Amino acid sequence: MSQHPESRGLAVPSRRLSRLWHLGRATGDLAAGIGVKGLIDLARTRAGGQPARIQLSPEHTRRFTDRLARMRGAVMKMGQLMSMDGSDIFTPEAAEIMSTLRERAEPMPLSQLSRVLETEYGAGWDKRFKRFEFTPIAAASIGQVHRAETRDGRRLALKIQFPGVRESIDSDIANLAMLGRSFGMAPKGLDIAPFLEEARRQLHREADYDAEAEALESYRVWVGDDPDFHIPAVHRDLTTRNILAMDFAEGVPVDRLAGPEYRRAERDRAATLLMRLTLRELFEFGLVQTDPNFGNYLYDAASGRIVLLDFGATKPVAPELVEQYRRLAASAISGDRAGMRAASVALGYVGADDPDEHVEAMMDLLELASEPLRHPGHYDFGLSDLFERVYHRGRALFHSGVFSTAPAPETLFLHRKFMGSFMLSRRLRARVELCEMARACL
Repeated sequence: MSQHPESRGLAVPSRRLSRLWHLGRATGDLAAGIGVKGLIDLARTRAGGQPARIQLSPEHTRRFTDRLARMRGAVMKMGQLMSMDGSDIFTPEAAEIMSTLRERAEPMPLSQLSRVLETEYGAGWDKRFKRFEFTPIAAASIGQVHRAETRDGRRLALKIQFPGVRESIDSDIANLAMLGRSFGMAPKGLDIAPFLEEARRQLHREADYDAEAEALESYRVWVGDDPDFHIPAVHRDLTTRNILAMDFAEGVPVDRLAGPEYRRAERDRAATLLMRLTLRELFEFGLVQTDPNFGNYLYDAASGRIVLLDFGATKPVAPELVEQYRRLAASAISGDRAGMRAASVALGYVGADDPDEHVEAMMDLLELASEPLRHPGHYDFGLSDLFERVYHRGRALFHSGVFSTAPAPETLFLHRKFMGSFMLSRRLRARVELCEMARACL
């Protein structure tokens, strides 16, 4: 995310050639947008047992990302999730292009932006600002961000929602449900409807900026005056259901620390801080920011702080669910398979009456996935092949019919956060002393 775009003041250019973006509401449009040859072929492996990579040419991938960048809501969210660590699925060239989805989407035309600002702030809205930059500094799945300065000197980031996103969510989810059924994205006999309904509710929450402002302020209270993190303050007088006004924060997306210009110590520290924060969210706050998009974390090199952004996907977690995850993690660390089994039944990962061989297979998978929690000292995510091992084991179980039950739908976004934290540490090739960190939280 560029943090220093050129200021354009308050003058709106009189004419600008631009194309209106279109929501992928029709099934045909959605299929055209994501039906790139080879995209769903995740089950193949190459010789030697290495994980499959989707073989998309740079031209194919560019067309795919261009299409996703013009879509909003659920469709764009799916593309961003796919791009979190594309190096494990896509070719290196395709992964590089796909990664642009984390920072890029098609911005709305200036005429449309002006209409939104007038609708939300009223006629003469520009009189509130000393400067307003009409070129967005970021555009994502639901809105775009503009830099502004008020007449009284407040330097702000305004997140402005794309018109029509809220209205398109239900049809987008219905289209994704169709896609899931068509491509067999769930084990036979497992009903994914409750998970899609949870995703639909979550997207509606993310599209309500008043609700996000409340979540941000609640999260700020939990983090308190922690010197390692900065959470921008909300400006209520300029916040509406469709515009979220926050302090402007400097920084670069945290995954940029993977570049050669940053030291290993910086990568290790950033990954450690965010992994600890993930554990605190679940076990201490009971309030989890569930969007793992790397662009939601900025690194401020001047202060060494990590800036936390985007709280639309923040979810409270029921105390009983927290306790079952606590029991599962503690049992995994100590090697207590009976405790793991009891927690897994309570969470819905296995059924109480499932065949023993199915339960044991699931316990093996959970034990494998918890390897970083049990590892003494620093776990080196950069050298680990854990993702590949879990991928192959999980794929085999997926096709074997072991997944006869499903966890509560609200766990969907917790899983997304856990995976995102792991992927970020992997992306940064970081060493994290996760075992002691987890013990301290349990």
